[in-house]
Amino acid sequence: MPPTLPISRFRPLALPAILSVLSTFAAACAPRAPAAGPSDSPSWTRGAVCYEVFVRSFYDSNGDGIGDLKGLTSRLDYINDGDSTTTNDLGATCIWLMPVAESPSYHGYDVSDYYKVEPDYGTNADFKQFMAAAHQRGIRVLVDMVLNHASSQHPSFQAALRDTASPFRSWYRFSPTDLGKGPWGAQAWHKSPVRDEYYYGVFWQGMPDLNYETAAVREEANKVASFWLDSMGVDGFRLDAVPYMVEDGPCLKDCPGVHTVLRDYVTHLRSVNAETYTVGEVWDSTGRVLPYYPDQLTSYFSFEIAEKLLRAVNTGSGAGVLEAYVRLQDTVPQHRYSPFLSNHDGNRVMTVLGGDAAKAHQAATLLLTLPGLPFVYYGEEIGMTGAKPDERIRTPMQWAPRAGLGFTTGRPWEASQPDSFTSTVERQNTDSTSLLNRYRRLIHLRGSNDALASGELVPLTASNPAVLAYLRRSGDHSVLVVANLAATPAEGVSLEGAPDALPSGRYAPSSLLGGEGGAGFEIATGGQLRGYAPSASLGPHQTLVLDLVRQ
Repeated sequence: MPPTLPISRFRPLALPAILSVLSTFAAACAPRAPAAGPSDSPSWTRGAVCYEVFVRSFYDSNGDGIGDLKGLTSRLDYINDGDSTTTNDLGATCIWLMPVAESPSYHGYDVSDYYKVEPDYGTNADFKQFMAAAHQRGIRVLVDMVLNHASSQHPSFQAALRDTASPFRSWYRFSPTDLGKGPWGAQAWHKSPVRDEYYYGVFWQGMPDLNYETAAVREEANKVASFWLDSMGVDGFRLDAVPYMVEDGPCLKDCPGVHTVLRDYVTHLRSVNAETYTVGEVWDSTGRVLPYYPDQLTSYFSFEIAEKLLRAVNTGSGAGVLEAYVRLQDTVPQHRYSPFLSNHDGNRVMTVLGGDAAKAHQAATLLLTLPGLPFVYYGEEIGMTGAKPDERIRTPMQWAPRAGLGFTTGRPWEASQPDSFTSTVERQNTDSTSLLNRYRRLIHLRGSNDALASGELVPLTASNPAVLAYLRRSGDHSVLVVANLAATPAEGVSLEGAPDALPSGRYAPSSLLGGEGGAGFEIATGGQLRGYAPSASLGPHQTLVLDLVRQ
C-alpha cells in the first residue's frame, strides 16, 4: 500500500538543508553503470511480448456484462495456446492484468482490499485457476500493483479519517489547511468529510496518497507483494504512478526518496522470488526515466518511444525514433525497457492513426521488430478504436460481429464503439492480410528469430528521408527492416551503413512477412553497407522485413 507526510515537512528549509536536498537529488538522478542492476535477462524475456488485459472488458463467462477471470481463462488460447508449432494464437508469453484487487471503481486503481480479488471478476480461487492455466501455456503474469495511493474506502484510510489517534493516521497525509496544488497544477489537497482538515491525493479525492515515510506502510506494501507472489502465484508487477510515491517538501514528483523506496521494495521482491519481474510507469521522457535505473525496478515503459513511433507513421518522418532506441540500448539490457504503441491511458492506436489500416500495419511492424520488451494493448491487434474519456478506450473486446460482440450474452458494462462490427477477431481470423494476422506473425517471429529476439539495433541511413531503415543483428544472423513512412511510393531507395554493419560475404535476403525477398548484395571486407537498394520501389507505408542469409 501507500502513505502520509507530517505537516512539519512543509516548513521552510534553511539554506544548508536545501543544499543537502539538492545534493541528494543530484546523486539520485546521476546516470549509473547498468552493470549494477539486474542485467541478467530471465530466460522467458528473450523475444517476449506482453499483452495488456483489462479483465472487465475481455470476456464475460456468466452473462452479467462484465468480463471476469473465468472468461479470461477460457480465452487464454487466443493469447497463447502453449503449442510452439501453431501460429493461430498471438504468441504472447506475458500478460499484464490491469488491477484485479477489490475496488469501488470500475477501473480498479483505487484498491479497497489488496488481499481480495474484485468480486465482479470472481474469487481468489478463480485467480489461482487462471494462474495455473497461464503457466501451463508458458505465460508469465504481471498484475497491476497500485502503491502510490489506496481507495478512500480502504479501512486504514477510514480509520485515519475518523480518529486522529488511530495508528493509521501516519499512513496518510493530513493538514489543517490546503497546502496548494499538485505537481501538474491540479487540486491535490481535499477537504475531509468529517472535520476541518485536508488530506493529500494527487490523482483524485477518492485516492488518498500513502505515506512511505511511515515504516508500517512500507511493511504493508511488502506484505501485499508477498501475498501475490506466494499465495496467488504471480510472476511480477506493473507498478502504477511510481514518481509520486514520496513527497519531500516542495518536491512532489521524482523525489530522491522514491528511489530509496523502490530499491528496498525490489530487494524484498527478490527475496521472495529472485526472478520477480517489475515494470514501472514513469510517464516522462527517456532522460527523466534513466535515474530509475539501474538498481530499482526491472523495466520501465518508454512513453517517449510510443510517441515517436506513432508520430513517425503519422507524419512520414522517422526523426528521432532510432536515436531513442539506441539511447536505451546503450544504457540497459533489452529486457529492461518496454516500448508500446498504446495502453489504457491513451487514445487507441487506430484512432491516433486516423483509421488508416496501412499505418496500423506499419506501426505494429516497427514496434515488433525493434528492441526492448514490447507491450500490446488488448484489441490493438484487431484495430479497435477509442478516444478519451477513459471508459471509451477500455471498451469490451470485439470477438464477433453480433450483439454482445461475442464478449457477453448480456448487456456489456460499457457500450461498444460505432465500428465494433467491422474490426473483430472473427472477421480477421482467417484473412492472411488482416492486422490480427500481422500481429500473430510478428510476435511468433520475434520469439523464434534470434536477431529479432535479442539482436543489437544497427541504424542505417536511407537516401529518402521518409524511409526508416535498420538492422537487428545477433552474431552472424541479421534482419533488415526498411519502412517507407510516406503515403506515396518511394522509388530507388538506397541504404548506407557504418563500418562493421554486417559480416563480409554475399547475401540473399528472404522476406519474413511473405512475398518476394530483397535484391541480393555483397558486403566487402570491413562490413560496410554501401548504396544497397533492397527494392526498386516501396509502396505507401510498406515495410520490408528481410532475413539476411549469407551464402
